[in-house]
Amino acid sequence: MQPERPSVATHAGTVAPGYVEIETGVETDRNADGTHALQVPTLVKVGIAPRVQLSVLAPVLRATDVPLGIGDVGVGVKWRLTEGDGPLGRVAILPTMTWATGGDRGTGTTAVGLLFIDSRTVGPVSLDLNAGLTRRSGDGSAAPRTAAAWTVASGMPVAGAVGWQLECFGYPGTHGRAGTRPIVALLTGPTLGVWRWLAFDTGIILPLTGPQPKAWYAGLVTNVGRVVPSSRADTHGSVGHVQGPDRTRKTLN
Repeated sequence: MQPERPSVATHAGTVAPGYVEIETGVETDRNADGTHALQVPTLVKVGIAPRVQLSVLAPVLRATDVPLGIGDVGVGVKWRLTEGDGPLGRVAILPTMTWATGGDRGTGTTAVGLLFIDSRTVGPVSLDLNAGLTRRSGDGSAAPRTAAAWTVASGMPVAGAVGWQLECFGYPGTHGRAGTRPIVALLTGPTLGVWRWLAFDTGIILPLTGPQPKAWYAGLVTNVGRVVPSSRADTHGSVGHVQGPDRTRKTLN
């Protein structure tokens, strides 16, 4: 497996060609005004080349006065550029695109984004650094036209198949009628690798600054196997991660 949840960050690893991996879970948010929201982020990943992975995001959301339903659907293609032989570590890029399919559960805009990823290991600890930029359609009244994000995520073994995820992430302040103050938050919690094809995670998100809600999450990652016959799929080229199930929650936009 190449788990990308539970963190906001992603890593430079890709699913082996011909294989499919599914990530899903639940997150409950408590906003500063006492209102609550629910997210069920589901990500389907398909290995399409030794260093290339297709990702399809189909989130389900619910908020105050907004019934449960599918949000904005997105796709992304992760391309690993280096294997970590140089000072940059394992480097990848992830261009993404989302569409306004969610109605009141989305932004009402089309968005394109680009994420830069650097992954490395320090002893038994994995370290992933992300920096991304998103550009949206519209006049900025529903969602900021330009937004950025950064993450510093680590995963470490604790005992046996149990690991621990610790991440700091942030969203710089945005402008326009839908602009928000800068956000910085912490995400942390345990992970459990049950088998080579199944892992679980749970944890909390704590805001440090800005309008980030407090949150609790839980989910799983499963590799459902090869969907392309072995004669057509090269399984080499996927990058393993020191802590297997040490990854976290993904939003493509």
